[in-house]
Amino acid sequence: MDWLYVGKIANTHGLKGEVKILAATDFPEERFKKGNTLFLDVDGTKQEMTITTYRPHKQFHLVTFKGFENINLIEKYKGLKLYVHAEHVHNLSENEYYYHEIIGCEAIVDGESIGVIDDIFETGANDVWVIKRPGKSDALIPYIESVVKEIDVESKRVVITPIPGMIDDED
Repeated sequence: MDWLYVGKIANTHGLKGEVKILAATDFPEERFKKGNTLFLDVDGTKQEMTITTYRPHKQFHLVTFKGFENINLIEKYKGLKLYVHAEHVHNLSENEYYYHEIIGCEAIVDGESIGVIDDIFETGANDVWVIKRPGKSDALIPYIESVVKEIDVESKRVVITPIPGMIDDED
C-alpha cells in the first residue's frame, strides 16, 4: 500500500492529549478534521489513529486522537510522522502538485542536474524548495513561474532558471 506523508507530531499541547501537528498537506482543515483516520508510523508499523478534535493554532494544527486523551498516553509519539492512504488524495488543478510528487525530483539547470528536491516549506507568499546538492550547501528555490520553468512528475525532473546569485557555486 502506498502512503502519503501529511504531517508530524511536533509536540504535546496541554494535559488532555492534544498534540501540535506540523502539517505537510495543502488541505489541513480537511485532512485533520474530526472523525478522520491518520496512520502514525511507529517503528515502521502504521498505527491507526482516529481524530476526535481539531483546531488550527498559529503555524500548527492541534489534534486529539481517540484513546489518547491524556498527555501521558500521547507524549511518546512526539516527533513521529503521520500518513494517509494514497487513494485519499484530492484531484488537483492543472499546474498544481502534491509535495510527494515534487520531493525526489531532479533539479535541472542549463541541462545539468544540480541535485534533488529534498524538502518543501511554505513562506506565505510561495513555497520554497530545498535542493540537496552533492558536495555543496542546500539551494533554496522559490516555486514561482519565473524560476520553475518545467515540471515533469513522471520522469521526476524539474527545470529551473535561477535568478542570478540564487545558486552560489562557490561552496
